[in-house]
Amino acid sequence: MAVFVALGAFLMTLAGGWTAQRVTDRRHLVLGLAGGLMLGVVGLDLLPEALRAAGDEVFGVPAALLLFVAGFLLAHLVERLLAARQAAHGGEEHNGRAPEVGLTAAAAMVGHSAMDGVAIGAAFQVGGGMGAAVALAVVAHDFADGFNTYTITSLYGNARRRALGMLFADAAAPVVGAASTTFVTIPESLLGGYLGLFGGALLYLAAAEILPEAHHEHPARSTLLCTIAGAGFIWLVVGLAG
Repeated sequence: MAVFVALGAFLMTLAGGWTAQRVTDRRHLVLGLAGGLMLGVVGLDLLPEALRAAGDEVFGVPAALLLFVAGFLLAHLVERLLAARQAAHGGEEHNGRAPEVGLTAAAAMVGHSAMDGVAIGAAFQVGGGMGAAVALAVVAHDFADGFNTYTITSLYGNARRRALGMLFADAAAPVVGAASTTFVTIPESLLGGYLGLFGGALLYLAAAEILPEAHHEHPARSTLLCTIAGAGFIWLVVGLAG
């Protein structure tokens, strides 16, 4: 059952990526929506789950929050290092952005999607009701995952072929993750730490790259509304799943 549900996540991820491709003439709206979706996923889905799963404190601060900050700083460091390396070797960048950053971010999205599949499998092991609730959340927000994976990869100047490759990897990841639960169980604390780290990196990309790019050439009210709509959509998904 878990693998069957994960196949639904596979299709939703592809649908999200397809949507991101088809609206290239409204790129600023796509980026505004992607930024809102990413903000919603981080603040309303990943971070609360990370705080619940990785409950231990380190010197008075929850471990998940420390990893969240570490993820933000790590994403910033990786971007700066890759951009500096590209410039030092005379490599081409896309509007000052290193393509490797887009691939790294998309790879993190793939890892997150695999963890979504693991969550589906673990929830169905607990019970049918729990599995259905988790499946609803995962399938709904995998549309956003596919949308964001394609958008991030393309934004950093990667060819369409690479963006599609990362999209298909992201779509397949929940199926692989769900199937793996028949063999492996991930400790909850480790999963919580991963979610915190990934959430920080994702927030950096949304706040420092996606949203500024969305408003760079088109500082329109419609772009802002798309950002709000993206965050609101994730809030709706989280509320329905709860």
